[in-house]
Amino acid sequence: MSEKSRVPSDVRERVEELREQIRHHDYRYYVLDSPEISDAAYDELYAELKRLEAEQPELVTPDSPTQRVSGQTRPGFNEVEHHAPMLSLDSGSDEETLRRFDSRVRTALDGPVVYIVEPKLDGLSVELVYEDGQLARAATRGDGRVGEDITPNVRTIGSVPLTLRAEREAPSRLALRGEAIMMIEDFERLNAQLTQADKPVFANPRNAAAGSLRQLDPGVTAERPLVFFAYEIMAVDGQTFESQSDRLTAFGDWGFKISRHVKKADDIDEAIAWHHQLESERDDLEYEIDGVVVKLDDLAAREELGATAHHPRWAFAYKFEPRREISEIQAIVVQVGRTGKLTPVAMLRPVDVGGVTVSRASLHNREEIERLDIRVGDKVRIQRAGDVIPQVLERIDDSKTKRGPRFRMPERCPSCGTEIVSPGGPLDYCPNGLACPAQLKGRLQHFASRGALDIDGLGERTVVQLLESGLVESVPDLLTLEAKELMELEGFAELSANNLVEAVEEAKHTTLDRFLYALGIPEVGAQTARDLAAHFGTLDAVLEAGPEDLEAVAGIGPKVAEAAHDFLSNSTTRKMIERLRQRGLTVEEAERPSSDALAGLTFVFTGSLSRLTRSEAKDLVESLGGRTTSSVSSKTDYVVAGEDPGSKYEQAQELDVKILSEDDFLAMLPKGAR
Repeated sequence: MSEKSRVPSDVRERVEELREQIRHHDYRYYVLDSPEISDAAYDELYAELKRLEAEQPELVTPDSPTQRVSGQTRPGFNEVEHHAPMLSLDSGSDEETLRRFDSRVRTALDGPVVYIVEPKLDGLSVELVYEDGQLARAATRGDGRVGEDITPNVRTIGSVPLTLRAEREAPSRLALRGEAIMMIEDFERLNAQLTQADKPVFANPRNAAAGSLRQLDPGVTAERPLVFFAYEIMAVDGQTFESQSDRLTAFGDWGFKISRHVKKADDIDEAIAWHHQLESERDDLEYEIDGVVVKLDDLAAREELGATAHHPRWAFAYKFEPRREISEIQAIVVQVGRTGKLTPVAMLRPVDVGGVTVSRASLHNREEIERLDIRVGDKVRIQRAGDVIPQVLERIDDSKTKRGPRFRMPERCPSCGTEIVSPGGPLDYCPNGLACPAQLKGRLQHFASRGALDIDGLGERTVVQLLESGLVESVPDLLTLEAKELMELEGFAELSANNLVEAVEEAKHTTLDRFLYALGIPEVGAQTARDLAAHFGTLDAVLEAGPEDLEAVAGIGPKVAEAAHDFLSNSTTRKMIERLRQRGLTVEEAERPSSDALAGLTFVFTGSLSRLTRSEAKDLVESLGGRTTSSVSSKTDYVVAGEDPGSKYEQAQELDVKILSEDDFLAMLPKGAR
């Protein structure tokens, strides 16, 4: 007798009936947000199905609603190649850039166009692959070509159909893209639960969604209230569509959730109007969005326009302006940096700005404070520049505000008491150099930082301990630290003390560019340090160079040359370098460029690269005689754009600087360079 025949037919029929009912109610609940039965009634159906499958294990199938959670923890994520590359999007936050996109599209197509405007959901991009209507695979975006297999986790999301609904015929193969997000209300509820359990909370819904989806235990993901929205078909077999509108309709028929904030626009003005409306409603939406995506509706027109290696030419992410909030100045403190520069900092009443709590913001210098007329007690408007760095935009006039007296920069250094100097312009300095505790602390931290000598384990807390204990009174003292001395400090045991001593020993042998950067030469950052190293080759040659010699280095002007010469010729600097050498520091000669293939060319890198690290890419350019800088200017020859490029991409467009994809960049290198 066959396995199948041992199961009573009425049981088999009841199992299928229960599955259909549960799938229907899942769709009503997770996709339509319109449940037809109570939670208790649903639980009864689910419990009955689970009981019948337990009694008849041969009836269990992968697409059964009971099989959403696998219950197995994995050792890691496997890499999977996407069916089609998941490209980035061309983007910008100003209307003019969007209109230029529209102009390019209309010129290329020689006629009017219709757009679909979709909300730019702020979550984790996911690719789903269905085979014969069954969910076969789910993967993160990764580098756009290869992602991580998160299939067991995605199966736990109620709004992801394990089997495509029969409202429309299922294709033999379907690859689609969408966004896994967490609704704001669910995010707040989750954080409240984490707080109650004395666990770390998530900074924003996006982090919560990403952190929940990338769990090695699918059971953890199943407990998190994730939602999936479908928005793009990557590949489909056996069915054709004429427009994005048709595709969105198909998504609904197959059982996917689609955003209710999608709109068709007959021209770019309608698209812009919808962007502005959503931006005005942003704080009242049920989910976080950071802009809209303007796409061509006509799929044949999309095919005609094609794509670059970085982004499709038929879509544009029109981002919202950075979030702005109102806070109050509670105090203004003055910080002393490693170069002696004094910076006033506003201490703010903590306020949430785009999911991040902001409690302080730089006021830059005394001129900026005077321009804004900032005082303690003032209400101010703040934003996170590039959604990263907090800045004070303006003071808000409020007759009810009790304003403090006008702020005055101190006449003496708040760290060492030395009289402040103001060598022209808005900047104020403490001239006491390394005799100033704040400058010494900053110099020590900089000397040990990643771009300098990279001494692992020597962070701010340890530097403060070393200074307060008297173990370190100058930069060269770092090179003579002993484990037995460190073990007397709080938090140090034998292992951690030995590790720090070993890290210092490793750092004693360094490269010329790292050492020059570590010295903290005024006006000399990591790039200029590399330029100096490449030009002069040895430390002694740099020390012997006059202002004219320094100015001859590519990228160095008279101001930087003079500042560098004054610092390097100073007797205090010379004595420090000599003491470092006496204590075992050795500095390698700089490698000369292996080729001049990129000589005279300046590159800027932005976004995440998939085949190289940013550091490797810069080293490649410099080994071939080129330069890299951190900012875009009219003198920049190329901007190399990786995944999620920042504002540098927009700056390159505005300055008409040629933009390369990572593939374009690698293709221009000589054979054997990489």
